[in-house]
Amino acid sequence: MDDYKIFMACLPGLEPLLLAEARELGSAATALPGGVEFTGGMAELARANRESRIASRVLVRIGEFRALHLAQLDKRARKLPWGDWLRADVPVRVEASCTRSRIYHQKAAAQRIERAIADQVGAPIAADGLRVMLRIDDDLATISLDTSGEGLHKRGFKQFTGKAPLRETMAAGFLRDMGFDGTQPVLDPMCGSGTFLLEAAEIAAGLAPGRGRGFAFEQFAGAQALAPAPAQQRPSDARFFGFDRDQGAIQGARANAERAGVADWTSFTCQPISALTRPDCAPGLVMVNPPYGGRIGNTGQLYGLYASLGKVLADQFQGWRVGLVTTDAKLAHATALKLQGGPIIPHGGLKVRLFQSGPL
Repeated sequence: MDDYKIFMACLPGLEPLLLAEARELGSAATALPGGVEFTGGMAELARANRESRIASRVLVRIGEFRALHLAQLDKRARKLPWGDWLRADVPVRVEASCTRSRIYHQKAAAQRIERAIADQVGAPIAADGLRVMLRIDDDLATISLDTSGEGLHKRGFKQFTGKAPLRETMAAGFLRDMGFDGTQPVLDPMCGSGTFLLEAAEIAAGLAPGRGRGFAFEQFAGAQALAPAPAQQRPSDARFFGFDRDQGAIQGARANAERAGVADWTSFTCQPISALTRPDCAPGLVMVNPPYGGRIGNTGQLYGLYASLGKVLADQFQGWRVGLVTTDAKLAHATALKLQGGPIIPHGGLKVRLFQSGPL
């Protein structure tokens, strides 16, 4: 089981960052649209799920073949090593998509896969079962298993989310893009639920992102032989500062930090931007995800907010670098900071970018 193709999916635009992370995790990955691919087995896909901060989901391809009609799909699907992956006591569900193919009836195609699984393994079919994915594109059938279950942005600790939260996977990608390595302090003047700070503190402390949740692969055949996830943690001298004018957000962020085990390295204070001052530490990163039109509020009313933020940062944070997330380059430029926009990343129906500065 060591020569299967494993695909780590990510938000479009984050592929180069995920590629660097995947290689740090020990894989000889290559970048593809929407993610990265490498070869491995159960141990490798387990590590990808448990330790990747940027991947949205991890899939393993268990078969690929030509299928020109349903009988051929049925025959070839029965030759796949279902028993290496699936168990008789764990339900599955099959999702099928057909594009530009002579097999065009998705429900009938899914039923052929369900029968092959039932006959070979005996696994029942259920709406909440492990996800088996069949894609037929130009008569090429590709069958994959979703090894993650819930999306990997769900770390298992952040119960409070606040308004329009940033996904953890995106926050981790932006931190990597800013060159964060766990040694720099990070400050968020509009921290909301604390996503940037929790991700940064966990990186600094060496805490695996998947340590507090379960994964679909844990119900695969043979998963019992996997070594348990390592209980990594290292001392951290870095500090992480969150501010927000909403007292409820501050209380929620503190509770999130407690659940994540990073409360010792984080602090959260209720105050407006106008009261922001530089903390007593070496320069680090200011990471901020302010309101933007279509997300919170009216765009026309936000220019003053961005201008105030830019002035406070320019006055107080000499030597710090700024990473600002927004949908609108004009809002970013309203800060009067020298910001360079990165690739467009889809986020909740919007298209956001990370604008970053050099040292102020």
